[in-house]
Amino acid sequence: MSRRERGEPTVQSVTSARTSKEEDLNARMKHYLVTMGIRTGCFVLAVVTTGWVRWTCVALAVVLPYVAVLFANARSPRVAGRVSAVTPRDPHRRQLDP
Repeated sequence: MSRRERGEPTVQSVTSARTSKEEDLNARMKHYLVTMGIRTGCFVLAVVTTGWVRWTCVALAVVLPYVAVLFANARSPRVAGRVSAVTPRDPHRRQLDP
């Protein structure tokens, strides 16, 4: 009879746990700041260059905020298939060292 059939709780493995909210937020904030830094560089290049390079920089400066916000609001997806149950040790059973 399995643990689930007996009504016992399933224990989550620590190695399959998601990253903390703080780490996820810091990664998204870093990505946003890098993207907006590139946008600032595009503005500078649009002022000092001419021709197709200028218009490419202007186009990037217009599109990059949308991209930055999309990535900043995207959370990391839950990885399917990595969650596995861990059988806890019985506290009444004595463990023998090999």
